[in-house]
Amino acid sequence: MEQQINILVVEDDNEINQLLCKILKKCNYFPQPAYSGTEAVLYLEKQTWDLVLLDLMLPGMTGEEILAKITSKGHVPVIIISAKDEQQTKITSLRSGADDFISKPFDVEEVSARIDSLLRRYKYTNGSFKENELIHKDIHIDLEAKTVYVNGTMLSLTVREYAILVLLMTSPKKVFSKSNVFESVWNESFQGDDNTVNVHMSNLRNKLSKANPEEEYIETIWGMGYRLKS
Repeated sequence: MEQQINILVVEDDNEINQLLCKILKKCNYFPQPAYSGTEAVLYLEKQTWDLVLLDLMLPGMTGEEILAKITSKGHVPVIIISAKDEQQTKITSLRSGADDFISKPFDVEEVSARIDSLLRRYKYTNGSFKENELIHKDIHIDLEAKTVYVNGTMLSLTVREYAILVLLMTSPKKVFSKSNVFESVWNESFQGDDNTVNVHMSNLRNKLSKANPEEEYIETIWGMGYRLKS
């Protein structure tokens, strides 16, 4: 490994927590178990993390509250792993800033694959570009610091929202279909599930609109996809 990858595992069930840590160690990652929401907050304040695996039903503080804290402070990717597998719970988690959702009971290989996929995407958005800055209208992206400013205001984007914006801004005249966006950002084959792209695109547009209500940044080309609005 070129660099130590630190992953916080927030899960109150000891057996599941240890299983997740075992999966991570097998992939040469460095897990840190946390068994309550309160303990998780202490670790989050103590250092930066490359990824957080987060249960929703936790003692001390709920997973939803932990997720809100994480997304308010930066671009740390979060995978929800929960027995609360209702569709609305998944959608709410994604809208609230989670980057992926895995239902319990889970398949070990699937968890490993999703972690690897998200970390690859995170590494990609961390700047493998020749230029250090992308600018469109009043959007300024620093690819090294991974900061996004709109109308002078710093935005708090999830990893996927950030990746979508970078994708659009690196090819400002290109129309990206939903399958283009999904396969570029999620690094997986598109299976026709529009909802995942729709949710993240909607969240990104809402954040851009709040930063500057007078401007429109992303336009929908009906029947084709999305592109930056000139």
